[in-house]
Amino acid sequence: MKLDGAHDLAARLAPQLMLDASEPYRPVAYGYTVFRTAGQSPSSKFLVEPVAAVTVEYAIYYDWDIGHLYDLEHVWVHADEEGRVVRVEASAHGGRRVMDAGNGQAELRDGRPVVYVEAGKHAHWATPELMGEGDRQKLAIACGPAAGIEGVHLGNPFAQRGDYRPSGADHRLARLKMRRDAFVPSHRYLALTEPVQLMPWAELEASIPERVEHELARLRGANGHLRAVFLDCGDTLVDERTEVKAPGTEVVLQGDLIPGAGEMMRALKAAGYCLVLVADGPRQSFVNLLGRHQLWDLFDAHVISEDIGALKPDARMFEAAFSAIGIDRSEAWRCVMVGNNLSRDIKGANALGITSVFMAWSSLRTHEPADSSEHPDYKIGSPEELPALLEQLESLLHYRGPAPFRG
Repeated sequence: MKLDGAHDLAARLAPQLMLDASEPYRPVAYGYTVFRTAGQSPSSKFLVEPVAAVTVEYAIYYDWDIGHLYDLEHVWVHADEEGRVVRVEASAHGGRRVMDAGNGQAELRDGRPVVYVEAGKHAHWATPELMGEGDRQKLAIACGPAAGIEGVHLGNPFAQRGDYRPSGADHRLARLKMRRDAFVPSHRYLALTEPVQLMPWAELEASIPERVEHELARLRGANGHLRAVFLDCGDTLVDERTEVKAPGTEVVLQGDLIPGAGEMMRALKAAGYCLVLVADGPRQSFVNLLGRHQLWDLFDAHVISEDIGALKPDARMFEAAFSAIGIDRSEAWRCVMVGNNLSRDIKGANALGITSVFMAWSSLRTHEPADSSEHPDYKIGSPEELPALLEQLESLLHYRGPAPFRG
């Protein structure tokens, strides 16, 4: 077989990928580049040096790695003038290794190299037997407890030149998806049988930013994440014992934050949660209190009883919060209300099917529900506990669906 056109050559030498039977992600496309002389790879950091007549570089794109959104791996197939494979190299965790299944040669099937793909991470191996016990243990961690650790991948040319710009929420939702995709590698390999697009690297390169944006849009449009976190102020963010009111009024001039409240708010904002203040009292009180501590502007909306003409647990307060962020009552189950008052914050949230979280930091108000309508779904003792709780709630959200209203 004499060497012929680039596409035909790339199709004939394309590696046969062997995927772990538990693999959740399939390759999207192969972008090929043909080298007849040494040159810099257009899709990786490596120099490609043909060891025979020609080398075909395959940039293999996956939408997902178990650690991040976006994954680009590589296989280099060196062939002689007759199109016979003489050497195969492949990427592995940022490096490049020779695929040696014995006698310095890769396993071949119908003249094509066979490459084994590490579960979840997509590093390449010449044979499964080369993966030692230490490698398997690291992989088990990566595919299990460490799933989603990076969010959206930023260490690639597309992100670095601004072809896509993920928000804090995008990173959070990507991590959420991958945690849900966590699995145990089987170390049993099956040949990839579904067709994978083969195209010149330039075509694949042009499509990757759009693919990343498509995946981000899918994440944002799914219903398996929290739509909003509603927060009270007094003894939820601000220590009511330290509040100072303007003489003869109910307007609070200043007050100290509960320890950890500022850090908690900034962490939630960085994670991209939609934050809504849902509080009873004069608007100016909250402008004074939260503005003084640079928290007012961290909220996406402010729903205040003085403006609404009602106090929690009145449903109008929560309806106004839904409206302020553009959702309706049917999505109450995807919202969380955090507050210190069982008869207002918790009862009001419960009545609409909002997940209720009791902030039990202060002893100014009772911690004992008057009846079942005041029983919180969850209880925390300090602001520092909230981010982890929200992460757990969001991870489980797609299992539960809407809850019945309690009132």
